[in-house]
Amino acid sequence: MMTTRFDMGEDDNDWNRGAKAVPELRFLKTLVTGLSLVMGFGMIAIVALLWLRLGQPALPDLPPEIALPEGTAAAAVTFARDWIVVVTEAGEILLYDRSGRLRDRLQP
Repeated sequence: MMTTRFDMGEDDNDWNRGAKAVPELRFLKTLVTGLSLVMGFGMIAIVALLWLRLGQPALPDLPPEIALPEGTAAAAVTFARDWIVVVTEAGEILLYDRSGRLRDRLQP
């Protein structure tokens, strides 16, 4: 008759015994742990960058000397060297000089 011995202290999957038998396992464990840490820090960095970038206002504030025509709202603002270009929500392009005077209105 065959008897089976179940000993809780004796495990065929014991890490220490396996690491001593195959030294490459310790290197593999260290490598996997290091890569997991790098991936975790990378995810934290990506989330932090997205939070910082998406927390900024969508449009820059218009200078106080620029007055938009009645009934228009800015959809996009571009600051060029000599011009300030405002695209309205209706799609009209307003060109202002640096002093804030409306120079031209374009309808594309």
